[in-house]
Amino acid sequence: MRKILEDLYFGNIAPYEKRMAASSELRRLAKRASDCESQLTERLNEEEQKLLNVLINAQQEIDRITIMENFILGFRLGVRLMAECMDEDDGDLANGGGH
Repeated sequence: MRKILEDLYFGNIAPYEKRMAASSELRRLAKRASDCESQLTERLNEEEQKLLNVLINAQQEIDRITIMENFILGFRLGVRLMAECMDEDDGDLANGGGH
């Protein structure tokens, strides 16, 4: 446990830096999206390209915020699960409890 806390303190834990496997479905989809973006950019004039970039940047920001929020929600759920497991007076049948 202490090792994880030390790694967190020193910034050695960065779940957002996980790399995609070369043969993964996610990698394939990311390449397809990139190829489509390139093809679309070639067909647009300069003003339309700027608008497309604004759209892409906004979507990336939405994705970044959504990923962070989901990480936090998942982390909080994990902590609540751990706290529930540590409750020794939770009414289990072995100790005479129950509903």
